[in-house]
Amino acid sequence: MTSLQHKIDFAVSIAVVNTNPNGDPLNGNRPRTTSDGYGEISDVALKRKIRNRLQDAGETIFVQMDERSDDGAKSLSDRFNTFLKTLPKDVQKQKQAVYERVCKQWLDVRSFGQVFAFKKTKDVDEVSLGVRGPVSIQSAFSQQPIAIDDVQITKSVNSETTDKGGKSSDTMGMKYRVSGRNIYVTYGSVNTQLAEKTGFSDEDADKIKEALTSLFDNDESSARPAGSMQVIDVVWFTHNSKSGQYSSAKVHRSVSFDDRGHATVSETDIPGLHYDIIEGH
Repeated sequence: MTSLQHKIDFAVSIAVVNTNPNGDPLNGNRPRTTSDGYGEISDVALKRKIRNRLQDAGETIFVQMDERSDDGAKSLSDRFNTFLKTLPKDVQKQKQAVYERVCKQWLDVRSFGQVFAFKKTKDVDEVSLGVRGPVSIQSAFSQQPIAIDDVQITKSVNSETTDKGGKSSDTMGMKYRVSGRNIYVTYGSVNTQLAEKTGFSDEDADKIKEALTSLFDNDESSARPAGSMQVIDVVWFTHNSKSGQYSSAKVHRSVSFDDRGHATVSETDIPGLHYDIIEGH
């Protein structure tokens, strides 16, 4: 496959309804907020969901969740070292050759990048292998300040039997969620120069685009019940060159989202730039 031929920018709107978008609500994990009260979903959390959707689609992913591991590896180091042993001995000692092999092997590596432990030997000077990926994504922030509901909960059964037969202390807890319906927005881009180095292709870009439209498919949990989070719109900009017609900042500023999360693009700000508005799942 040839590497990416056109710079790409994107913007995504996400609806969050009476839920905690950031983690387990029973573990003292309050929804993230900025200092001025706006809600936040971290870029790390968004990349995790993209990886999960790619893995659901059958792609080979390096950074897998323990409960979703499809190769039995107990750690990233185990996964990397197991793969390294499949390479010829002479290739294992060549940093550039290993770089090319890991990018080819794992889609998330050639997309987001990764740092691998690389054992120092008499034939190898470097002690680590860094891959800088072409796909970047920002944290998502709410369009308006959010309110957080603190709800006290009581479990119906004890985790352990008490001496007096009463309720144990672990039956009491707090549940945190973002109140009401809120729209979060994130932005990202794909750099063609870095894509050339990792081998990231147009086909890979299409896979990332599909993952963005379906971020919350198969993502239900106690923190995020089914239907509580939804991608509303993905705006996908395709420039006519590798360097891009406009800066990513200017492209991102051309997009606005209404209070339902639907996108509008100011074409007068970016004349001639092709874009698609894709409805989320």
